[in-house]
Amino acid sequence: MTKWELLDTAEIPGTESELCLYQSGEHFSININTGGQLMNTIEHESEDALAKLTCKKIADRQNPRVLIGGLGMGFTLAAALQHLGDDGEVVVGELVPAVVKWNQGALGGHSGNPLNDSRTTVKVGDVAKIIRAERQGYDAILLDVDNGPEGLTRKKNNWLYDMDGLTEAYTALRPGGILAIWSAGPDRRFMERLRKVGYSVKQVRVRADGKKGDLHAIWFAQRDF
Repeated sequence: MTKWELLDTAEIPGTESELCLYQSGEHFSININTGGQLMNTIEHESEDALAKLTCKKIADRQNPRVLIGGLGMGFTLAAALQHLGDDGEVVVGELVPAVVKWNQGALGGHSGNPLNDSRTTVKVGDVAKIIRAERQGYDAILLDVDNGPEGLTRKKNNWLYDMDGLTEAYTALRPGGILAIWSAGPDRRFMERLRKVGYSVKQVRVRADGKKGDLHAIWFAQRDF
């Protein structure tokens, strides 16, 4: 059995829960103290796909601008940078300061240290506030702040997935912009909610680790005009 060593803990603002950083050999995992493992450096194919499939659709736009909700282990950010040109910009909203610190340390090497890329801007705070702060400011918004439409780490995350939050995201997108959302699993009611806001919606299923691992869901919701 793999032995994981606890390296650090960090309070999730606005909750009584903590994120826990573990290491086993060369690999890391981030867990929540109330609900098990959230992510690790072994299985991240679906996080890569969230950014890759989205950014390939907008890469040919002039000065494409992307907002990522949740830094995680940096894999989504790294994939976004990989599929955008030199004129792109990626803004990352991360609620927990320690997660940024972890990615600036040894953890960051697994994703290629994307925080060091000059196209990256990190804003520590609630991504909901970042979304509300701009109108037609982004070509894509990528959300990987929780396990999906049902908030696991923080109940306030539910706002991002309700009608108000989805409408604010729609307003923050430029015409033709894409809201891409990672989830641990499918949710038909959530797809209908996206359509009610006015998005054109497509759901893709992606394995956590290529041909094996859990089957996750990614929704691509496009603002048509």
